[in-house]
Amino acid sequence: MTYEDRLRAQLDREPSPELNALSHRVIGCAIEVHRELGPGYLERTYQLALEAELELTGLAFRCQVPLGLSYKGRNVGEFRLDLVIAETIVVELKAVESLASVHIAQVISYLKATQLPLGLILNFNVPTLVEGVRRVFPPR
Repeated sequence: MTYEDRLRAQLDREPSPELNALSHRVIGCAIEVHRELGPGYLERTYQLALEAELELTGLAFRCQVPLGLSYKGRNVGEFRLDLVIAETIVVELKAVESLASVHIAQVISYLKATQLPLGLILNFNVPTLVEGVRRVFPPR
């Protein structure tokens, strides 16, 4: 199985009904932000707007969550998760022309590091946000 096939298989899985409902609420918030702002802004603008929308809907979240990276017991760096929703979903925001396999791989790495069950990539640089939503699952 090629790397691309493994990435595609990650996108084809279905979450539990509860996790699915939560992800739909998050996507609904992102759609509302996209309806108001449209494409063309920087990721940071969408992050702040989505944070405001999540607050308005009462969804629990943390933003710019630091996460250390270790290799064989040694700290080799740190990265930040754009959003973590209800301590369950990692959300990676993008404002790019098109999503690439590296974006999916990035979220898979985040899921492995956090042990969370679902990642969402939300690319706001699209005509309609539905075209920019990708669900990502951790490796089995």
